[in-house]
Amino acid sequence: MLNRQSVMESSRASEKKKLKRKEILEKKKAADQLLKVASAQIDHLTSFPSFCYFNKNGLCLRLESGRGDKLSNCTKQQIQKLLKANMMGPYGSEWAVEEKVKRREMVAPEARYIFVYWNANEMMDNAFTPLLGFLHFRFTLEEEIPVLYLYELQLDSSVQGKGLGKFLMQLVELIAQENRMGAVVLTVQKSNSLAMKFYISKLRWELKRTMKFFAKHLIMKLKLYWRYIQFSIGLLGG
Repeated sequence: MLNRQSVMESSRASEKKKLKRKEILEKKKAADQLLKVASAQIDHLTSFPSFCYFNKNGLCLRLESGRGDKLSNCTKQQIQKLLKANMMGPYGSEWAVEEKVKRREMVAPEARYIFVYWNANEMMDNAFTPLLGFLHFRFTLEEEIPVLYLYELQLDSSVQGKGLGKFLMQLVELIAQENRMGAVVLTVQKSNSLAMKFYISKLRWELKRTMKFFAKHLIMKLKLYWRYIQFSIGLLGG
C-alpha cells in the first residue's frame, strides 16, 4: 500500500514538473514573439501622431524614427558629438573606454531611435538640420521579462529644462505599452546628478537594485530602474 502511494506521489510530482516546464516554455515563446513583433515595426511614431512634434516653451521641434543599421555618417557624427558633450564629464577618465562601447551600441541592428530636430518649417536654412536630442532603445529580455531597454536619452543643452525630456519619456512608456512590454528599464550613473534628479525627482522612478553584470569599474555607478506598466501581457501573466 505504501509502495503504491509512493508511486502515485512520484507520478504527480513528475506531472507537476512537466506542466511547469511547459508553462516556462510557453512564456518564453510568448516573450520571444512579443520582442520579434516589436522589433519588426519600422516607425514607432506612427501610432502616436501627437508626439511627432514638440511645440512648447519656445521650441518648435519635430521627431523622427531611425534604427542603428540605417544611420547616415552625418547622423553618427552628431550622435557621437552629443554623447561626448553630455557624458564625458560624468564618466571622467573612463570616457575613452565608454565612448568605444557606445559607438558599437550605436550601430547595432537592434538599436531603435527617436531623433529630435528643429521643425524644418520654422527654419530659414534647411541645408543642415542639427540633431538636438535622441532616444536609443531596444526590445529585449530582462530577468525573463520582455522590456523596452532605454540605452540613451540625450538632449542638447539648448533644449534642456523645457519639458522635452519628460515628453520623450512619456513617449517611451507609450511605445512600451503599445508593444506589450512588461517594463521600461534604464541605467544611470550616480555621479550624473542631473540625470538622477530627472529620473527620481521629476519622473519618480523607483531605484531597484545595482546591476551586477557590468564591468567592475562601473558597478558602483550604475543602477537599474523599473517602471512597471499597468496592462495585461497575456501569456506572460500580467
